[in-house]
Amino acid sequence: MKALLVIDMLVDFIDEKGALSVGPAGQKIVPFVKEKVEEFREKGYPVVFICDNHERDDKEFDMFPPHCIAQTKGARIIEELNVKDEDKIIRKRRYSAFFGTDLDLYLREKGVDELFLVGVCTNICVLYTAADARNLAYKVNIYKDGVASFDEKAHEFALNEAEATLGCRVI
Repeated sequence: MKALLVIDMLVDFIDEKGALSVGPAGQKIVPFVKEKVEEFREKGYPVVFICDNHERDDKEFDMFPPHCIAQTKGARIIEELNVKDEDKIIRKRRYSAFFGTDLDLYLREKGVDELFLVGVCTNICVLYTAADARNLAYKVNIYKDGVASFDEKAHEFALNEAEATLGCRVI
């Protein structure tokens, strides 16, 4: 079975005033991501929202400005994606959606063996989620029009790395 992972489509990353906004590249992918969410729902496939969700004193803030702090507006999924009760929400504190979460258990219980990834940032949370998914033997597809980053060179590197080294399909 297939599932869609919607990675970090959160206010702090997508809103132009967000604490760690990806900027126009992040805003540009919103319609595509919305389309894929609706498509997967219509086909009855799981839609999983992966959400950065940090403590106020998270060690990640040694590298990045504070963002997506638990129970703040910045940690919310953007309204355009219209989360439904049947959607799964996974909160994470590190780059990979698999690290320290029950994502793998959830997917296996649903019989999922093929993942489709959209979201931000291509070279950070998307890439590290893809790497862990491949290490766990999932087939991984990344929608090129559904991912974005702060840095276009890093974005392109991540897509190439996912395809050439991890064996992901970039579509």
